[in-house]
Amino acid sequence: MENLKREAPDPTPASGEKPALHPGGMRKGIGQFAVESGLITEQQLSSVLREQEKSGKPLTDLLQERYGVGAEAIQYLLAREAGIEQVDLSKVAIEREALDKVPCEFAAERKLIPISLSQNRLTVAIANPFDLATLDQLQFMTRLYINARYAPESKIMEAQERHYGAGLKPAKPAAQETYSKLHAGEETVGPHVIRLVDAMLGRAIGEEATDIHIEPEEKNVKVRFRIDGILHLRPSVAKPLQPAVVTRIKIMANMDISENRLPQDGRIGFAWEGRSYDLRVSTFPTIYGEKVVLRVLDKEKVVVGLEKLGFSPSGQVVFEKSIRRPHGIILVTGPTGSGKTTTLYSTLAFVSSAEKNIMTLEDPVEYELPGIQQSQINPKAGMTFASGLRAILRQDPDIIFVGEMRDPETVEVAIRAALTGHLVFSTLHTNDAVGAIARLLNMDVNPSLMASTFVAIVGQRLVRKICPQCKEAVVPEKSLLRVAGLSGAGNRDAVAFYRGAGCSNCLETGYRGRIGIFEILAVTPSIVQLISQRSPGQDMLRTAREEGMTTMMEDGLDKVKRGLTTLDEVIRVAYQA
Repeated sequence: MENLKREAPDPTPASGEKPALHPGGMRKGIGQFAVESGLITEQQLSSVLREQEKSGKPLTDLLQERYGVGAEAIQYLLAREAGIEQVDLSKVAIEREALDKVPCEFAAERKLIPISLSQNRLTVAIANPFDLATLDQLQFMTRLYINARYAPESKIMEAQERHYGAGLKPAKPAAQETYSKLHAGEETVGPHVIRLVDAMLGRAIGEEATDIHIEPEEKNVKVRFRIDGILHLRPSVAKPLQPAVVTRIKIMANMDISENRLPQDGRIGFAWEGRSYDLRVSTFPTIYGEKVVLRVLDKEKVVVGLEKLGFSPSGQVVFEKSIRRPHGIILVTGPTGSGKTTTLYSTLAFVSSAEKNIMTLEDPVEYELPGIQQSQINPKAGMTFASGLRAILRQDPDIIFVGEMRDPETVEVAIRAALTGHLVFSTLHTNDAVGAIARLLNMDVNPSLMASTFVAIVGQRLVRKICPQCKEAVVPEKSLLRVAGLSGAGNRDAVAFYRGAGCSNCLETGYRGRIGIFEILAVTPSIVQLISQRSPGQDMLRTAREEGMTTMMEDGLDKVKRGLTTLDEVIRVAYQA
């Protein structure tokens, strides 16, 4: 889905003329426009400006109080000062195709009327072109760029009567209450809310967002998409629509719409443009209403070839050699959102075959993998990682995936599984590969057993890739070069650095997609000896590097030199002081 942006009020009129200027070069203000429009005289303007200087009141308020300038005229002056084009609805040919894009009830309530539709742009006349909440909501509903033009409210109402005709319903005085008194059926959510939610989900999928955040605030509802690991603001939802939007999502996720005081979880199967997506939904009560977060799960993107994950050629050789072992433990470490699930699901798909019995124990099962028996822990029912792993060992597995090494008991059972001839994959939340050993030793895991069962520990992060459409050469800041150890003259001359300038392909961010940076700690005889001796992590890292290990920072810098990512992105993700 293409990138949609609301057209913000532009200080330059659509006619191409620049806003009017005083002879001295300064832009005219509301007062001068009021004089030119015949609403007040020059003398009255001088008088009201003096009064404004003394009282500090807004000029628009004084114009209304002193000279009876009406609200409609004030709106006209504000629009003219901002350079927003005014349209004469009695002379404009309003297109039926444009009218069909906006429900007449919504148009009446928000005092607007669609004028024309050109490709993906909808031009509307609106009585308050500064009502950004309405323009944002209109964009969500229609999935079109919105060009706002000013027209007086009286003229908009006349045009609505002419063009919407009998279908026009007057705006309800208590329109906000219609969304605060919802009952338990989908019929309580209007069609425009259904379209709004669908458009929001579709836009997130089109922009390849991994998470959608719907965050209530005092006066509006903020919407943010997490794209390539970074949250980006998107058009907000009007506050009156908050209960209806949350209710619509809860209905889709089979959640309890009458409960808004406790957190809830649910799932949505959502089809968009011929493809199916799984959405994991979480609600959380806040002082301004329920916050909703939706995780977008795309099965086609979680299982990729090992060569697409981002391993260096030498790193991939080490990793493939490790996962072909008949037994042992392979850990993938990193913080939440570092790509561990993608790495392990891709690995399971790589080693899967008809001759092997592969079983998983996850929390939760995020994606369904064909040919693999997957199960989800249920602590309330007594099925923890440790108890589930014991049960799996009675299922004659060849390969086991344990979602996380959360406690000493799980680690102990995993080690026993490895000692009895099983290959075990799991994850651990640590900053780097060497840090995993220290974490396990702190769990009182027997170092001799650990040394004899662990095959490899992978540390990873995700960095954003430079957008190929707007890639350009750049000279990085000297401070970044110093942090990366590239401040020498020879290094600066030998390396070409790039960035993305920003374009529609990357949503103006300069980045498109992500790639992993890795470090692989192979548990060699030297490392086995150090683990058994409980040696410090610095000693293990030094020995591993002497044996050819590449750190995440070094792997990231290699991707910088290859023009895949930026220097500041690698430092942001992988630098450890």
